[in-house]
Amino acid sequence: MRAQPSARKETEEAFLDAAERLLIDVGYAKITTRRVAAEAGLNHGLVHYYFGSVENLLVQVLERFTERLTARQRAMYADPEVPFIEKWRKAMRYLMGEDVEYEKIWLELLALAWNHPELRERIAAVNAEWRAVLLEAFEEPRRAYGIDMPLDALVSLVMTFNEGIILERAQGITTGHGGLLAWIDGWLEERSQA
Repeated sequence: MRAQPSARKETEEAFLDAAERLLIDVGYAKITTRRVAAEAGLNHGLVHYYFGSVENLLVQVLERFTERLTARQRAMYADPEVPFIEKWRKAMRYLMGEDVEYEKIWLELLALAWNHPELRERIAAVNAEWRAVLLEAFEEPRRAYGIDMPLDALVSLVMTFNEGIILERAQGITTGHGGLLAWIDGWLEERSQA
């Protein structure tokens, strides 16, 4: 007997929410079908029924979380009333904030994909979604700030910059981050005044 659409959606969301909490709290290596089911308060057989595998469930957690954040970032960068420097500052507050849930999920799923090649394409699609956000957001500011670099190269620089900070913060390293962000902010401020 198939679950009704709303019941199915509720069950899937319960598993996704449980898996998200576990990714943040214990990491992918300690997540089992039974542990996700216990966290969700559901039968463990339903994990495979709805998702096929725990790994697929975990990647769907990342995809769902990314969808929420990229929508937020797109809306932020699309606001024509706010100067780019203020958008950049807000993005950096998100990056440097105390809420590191997404960063933890991202790093956990990157590590999972290293050992599961079939997941790499889906992780790459998440990366491509973030790149698309930045390609849209940085096209006009690249010209306005006189950045003599191809747009895709600029986006790669920002993406690797963000991932580097995320990785170091996950290791408890923050040395130089504040100084680097202050330098970039000063550079943008100087060019905003020109």
